[in-house]
Amino acid sequence: MDKNKQQTIKSGLYLVSTPIGNMEDITLRALNVLKKSDIILCEDTRRSGKLLSYFQIKNKLYSYHKFNEKKVSSKITSFLKKDKVISLISDAGTPAISDPGMILVNKCIEENFNIYPIPGPSAVTSAVSISGFSDQYLFYGFLTKKENELDNVLKNLGNLNYTIVFFIPAPKINFYIMQFKKYFLGRKIVIAKEMTKIHEQFIRDKVELIKNSYENLKGELTVVISAQDKEKNIEKKINESVRIDIKKMLKKYSHKDVVGFISKKENLPKKMIYDFCLKLKK
Repeated sequence: MDKNKQQTIKSGLYLVSTPIGNMEDITLRALNVLKKSDIILCEDTRRSGKLLSYFQIKNKLYSYHKFNEKKVSSKITSFLKKDKVISLISDAGTPAISDPGMILVNKCIEENFNIYPIPGPSAVTSAVSISGFSDQYLFYGFLTKKENELDNVLKNLGNLNYTIVFFIPAPKINFYIMQFKKYFLGRKIVIAKEMTKIHEQFIRDKVELIKNSYENLKGELTVVISAQDKEKNIEKKINESVRIDIKKMLKKYSHKDVVGFISKKENLPKKMIYDFCLKLKK
C-alpha cells in the first residue's frame, strides 16, 4: 500500500476488529490504526500481546474488561481530551459486540469525542455465511444461564421466523441444545467450532436430531438456528401443563378471559386455545 494513501489517523476512539482465530484475517487498516495508537485497550493483555507481537506493534496495552470497564472508561476520556488516539480491541472479533466497550462508546457519545469503527472479522457473519440459512438473521449473543429467564427468551425467539445466532460457552453447549429442542423444533442448526483455526468444524443437523453429547469442548461456539421451514412448519401444540392450567381456569373464568390470558402467557394462537376450550365443554 502507498503510505501516502493511508488513512489519516485523527484523535478519538477506534473500535478495531481483530481476528477470530487466523492471524492473517486482520486488515491493513486495522494494523495501521493500532501502530499509530497512543493506547490500546484490550480484554486480556496476554492474549492481545501475542497478536501485537506477531505484527511487531509495541504500543502500550491497557487492561479493559467487564470488571473495570466503568472505572477505566472515565480515565480514558481524560486522554481523549488531550487529543490522543485510543484503540479498543476485544479478544476476538469486533469490540462492544457481546464484549466490553458499550460503556466507553456511550461516554464518548455524551462528551462528543470522535468514534471510528474499523471493520474486520466477525464470528456472526462468518457463521451465517456458511450456514445455508436465510440471510435475514437476528443476532442475540450470549444467552442467560437462568432457566426461568431462558425459557421466556427462547419462547419469544421461537415465534420469530428469522435465522437466529447465539454465542455459547463450549462447556454449556449440551445444556443449551436441550433448551433449543423445546422451542426450535422443525428448524436446522449449525454449530461453528474454532472458526478460521486449524481444527475448524461445522456441525450440521436438525434441531430435534442433534446429539447433546459434546464433551471437552473449549472456548466459545457460534450457533446458528435456521428460520422456520414454511413447507414443513410444525404446528404448535398445547402441552400437558398448559392443558391442566386451562381446565383449572375455566372453572373460575370465561372462555374469552382464559383464551386471552393463556395466548399471551404461552405465545400460542388464540384459535388453538379456543378450540381446546370447546372440546372440554363438549
